[in-house]
Amino acid sequence: MQISGSRALVVGGGSGLGEATARELAARGASVTIVDIDPGRATGVAEDLGAACAVCDVTDDDALAAAVELAAGDGELRISVCCAGIGWAEKIAGSRGPHAAEPFRRTIAVNLVGTFNTLRLAAAAMVGNEPLEDGERGVCVNTASIAAFDGQIGQVAYSASKGGIVGLTLPAARDLASAGVRVNTIAPGLFDTPLLAALPEPAREELGAGVPWPRRLGRPAEYAALVCHIVENRMLNGETIRLDGALRMPPR
Repeated sequence: MQISGSRALVVGGGSGLGEATARELAARGASVTIVDIDPGRATGVAEDLGAACAVCDVTDDDALAAAVELAAGDGELRISVCCAGIGWAEKIAGSRGPHAAEPFRRTIAVNLVGTFNTLRLAAAAMVGNEPLEDGERGVCVNTASIAAFDGQIGQVAYSASKGGIVGLTLPAARDLASAGVRVNTIAPGLFDTPLLAALPEPAREELGAGVPWPRRLGRPAEYAALVCHIVENRMLNGETIRLDGALRMPPR
């Protein structure tokens, strides 16, 4: 898939991995639409890039459908990237009782169902596209986490949500193969995103030092570069790629 001249949707594009991806796609000539739940972030990045934007919760089916329609515009949506997600830390049971049910449901709703919503709506828009070289019509990139494989203490909700994204990747790619729409997932390790930016610098350095190589936090631009490679490499399909510097998370 050629990035230049393609219409691209970046969900969660107002900050972190999504913002870096939106900026890189725009720099490579894509027409980008940014979707984010935060109005200030969405409009700020969009104005900076001269891009379109929509404000919505990924669990809102109608709002997300409208955002996909906006991204397609009067042309064809070819690239979809979903980076929207939340975290939650709580043990499944302990001295305070069982894990709260609602935070688990909300984490699954945003991370897993939100990714599914983005994928199903973007893919539906893509299957009607005119085929390009090799019959390709579009490419969708999801965001999981190494927590899908190496979930730590207190990460049952987060790990379950990200594991679900890994699990749907191959069957989704198989579902869409006949239409020429590829589906892949990136599972990042420890990245320098707004979530970690709140930590003191010594804590951030300690986290980065635990990565085998390079011994630092990942950079959002490195995630964005992998998205672009996935878009451009037609043989990548149905795959979950760990982007973690060989990190395997310990129990805590």
